[in-house]
Amino acid sequence: MSIDKFSDSMGQVGLVGRRTFLEYAGKSSLAAGAALGLPAIVARAVPSSVAATQPESMVKQLFDMLSPKQRETICFPWDYQDPKRGLLRTRVSNNWDITDKTINSEFYTKDQQAVIRAIFEGLYQPEWLERIDKQLTDDSGGYGESNSIAIFGEPGTDKFEFVLTGRHMTVRCDGNSAEHVAFGGPIFYGHAGENFDEEPDHPGNVFWGQGLEANKLYQALDGKQQQLALVKKGLPDEDQVGFRGAEGKFQGIPITELSADQKARVQEVLSKLVEPYRQTDQDEAIACLKAQGGLDACHLAFYQEDDIGEDGVWDNWRLEGPSFVWHYRGAPHVHVWVNVADDPSVVLNA
Repeated sequence: MSIDKFSDSMGQVGLVGRRTFLEYAGKSSLAAGAALGLPAIVARAVPSSVAATQPESMVKQLFDMLSPKQRETICFPWDYQDPKRGLLRTRVSNNWDITDKTINSEFYTKDQQAVIRAIFEGLYQPEWLERIDKQLTDDSGGYGESNSIAIFGEPGTDKFEFVLTGRHMTVRCDGNSAEHVAFGGPIFYGHAGENFDEEPDHPGNVFWGQGLEANKLYQALDGKQQQLALVKKGLPDEDQVGFRGAEGKFQGIPITELSADQKARVQEVLSKLVEPYRQTDQDEAIACLKAQGGLDACHLAFYQEDDIGEDGVWDNWRLEGPSFVWHYRGAPHVHVWVNVADDPSVVLNA
């Protein structure tokens, strides 16, 4: 293995990250680093198994490694307002650069790139990393090629956030600094599998399993329930994921109209949605949902518009509550907008 690279089982080259660190988490960090041939500065970032599993500790490590010029370029005050994009820390989009320096560029040293990769990997469940890397390869030439990062606040204090963006990706690492919100704020994921305009079964799309899970639920509804759940006209714009609050008017069928067995299927859909992300983010999202009444406060809508192949397998659907929005747009390919909080007064910056 080279000092700064490894090859995963897909044959795609990536920077040394959380999987490698976890393998050696029970050993002393420097001994583990020496055994792997890691740079000593990266090895010191992993003093224990706890640190190895916490991307937040890696954000502090990365911050300490940055030069003054690098900090000037990618580090911002907590509530920095971009003249054109508003509150930059909370912005979300389907394809954007939060800063103009890509991860794989010469702007970052190999050691810094290794720590950034470790942070990135730590935000996902290990079994999802190959799929996320596939999405990045298909959509933007691979991890780090078009992805950029920013750091808000000061890591190591009680207010900081790391944000990574790119095509079909906005993810965050905040150490619970951002109050009331799950995932550190609104996130985005998507994929164009084999083609920009996908076929009805979305071949090669790593996120279509979520769509299939939702459609299994639709098929489990009786005729009257399907009529309530299916919206024939009125598909909202995909980025319309601001909160409506408890008094909001929601499309689709109220979850309270479902039987116990059907509600269990909704729970399975929810589990599928949060599945890619690390456990702490999953737990925070569920806690936010519960604070606003849980799934019983939500509606589920399927949209007849833009049904690829007109096969009745609904490509577009939305699970929404007072301060919970998971909008799944499957046509022409998958875009998913996520906005989850425990308080509907939180304002979206899209």
